[in-house]
Amino acid sequence: MNQDRTELAELVLDVADQVPAGAVTTYGLVAEAVRALTGHGHPRHVGSVMAAFGGEVPWWRVVRADGTLPRQLRERALEHYRAEGTPLTPFVPVRVDLERALWDAPSRWQAPVAGPRA
Repeated sequence: MNQDRTELAELVLDVADQVPAGAVTTYGLVAEAVRALTGHGHPRHVGSVMAAFGGEVPWWRVVRADGTLPRQLRERALEHYRAEGTPLTPFVPVRVDLERALWDAPSRWQAPVAGPRA
């Protein structure tokens, strides 16, 4: 495990890394998945981990509960969404259509058997 990251951060990144192309999950669902394994985790923590280390995983696949990302990331994310065929809402181009694209992290994430990712 990277010395600069906590076990919870490693788990958050592991969840983000498992979201399939064309799908997304939310900060809250990632927190719920990690909390089920560790007893700890909050959407704000997920956001902090993604801000610090998200470049190591498909960061555009972890969005806010309304299907958006922070404003400064939206245009970069749009390139990925288009390339992956991620469903977007027709009214706000850089908002994921969660009804069609949501990947339920708590039920689909395969938690590491031997601890966090290396």
